[in-house]
Amino acid sequence: MAASRPVTLITGASAGIGAELARVFAANGHTLVLAARREDRLQALADEIAATGRSRPLVLRVDLQRPEAAADIGAALAAQDLEPQYVVNNAGFGLSGPAAEIDRTEQLDMIDLNVRALTDLSLAFVDSLTRHHGGILNVASVAAFLPGPRMAVYYASKAYVLSFSEALHHELKSRGVRVTTLCPGPVKTEFQARAGAAEGQAASVLSQPAIKVAQDGYVGLMRGRRVVVPGWGNKLVTALIPFVPRSLLFRVVDARQGRRRSPGT
Repeated sequence: MAASRPVTLITGASAGIGAELARVFAANGHTLVLAARREDRLQALADEIAATGRSRPLVLRVDLQRPEAAADIGAALAAQDLEPQYVVNNAGFGLSGPAAEIDRTEQLDMIDLNVRALTDLSLAFVDSLTRHHGGILNVASVAAFLPGPRMAVYYASKAYVLSFSEALHHELKSRGVRVTTLCPGPVKTEFQARAGAAEGQAASVLSQPAIKVAQDGYVGLMRGRRVVVPGWGNKLVTALIPFVPRSLLFRVVDARQGRRRSPGT
């Protein structure tokens, strides 16, 4: 019986950092499977990658917030004799505003995508990742290191991603599986509009282009790094956070988030 072919599964590749991650992995010779809800965008990206002479990615239209998503992806891959060598969990979103005032259903949807789906996909394919000496790249945020007034659930979800992924890095190392957490700072993408960020909010000394974030994440994964924080400014911020009084961090984050517009306006 022929062995299943190894592929790189990337979620949330329809725009922003996810699309750039797809381009970077493809440029480095990986065969891709792109999973997200917006199939038209994934097909356009697959066409773009194929036009460069690389293997055309397989596109899977899937709602990752559904509990069956990981199983559905696994079945779709098995049907084509494919299995993951790398899993890139990029799909996620944020919402800005006081937690008691934002729609609760939307916040629970955020947890389903940012936390539950990422956890499921990180664990679902460990056997194939082991067979192919691959790894997992989980996209968190600099927000993972901070308390998050006015964006409480999002910050908490990214803190979970960082904690979970660091532990998994340790647990799976003996099996030859790399686990890297990518923690970007501000990146001007569609995420800003979805979260309710004001125009120009992401343009700061900490901001990094999505392509640079993707390249840093890829290199970090291939080198087996535990955490990757793109940009010297963001590295400095995360290094200083443990030494800043928590009460001051609350005020700084609250003031920054207060400059955002309200969700849905």
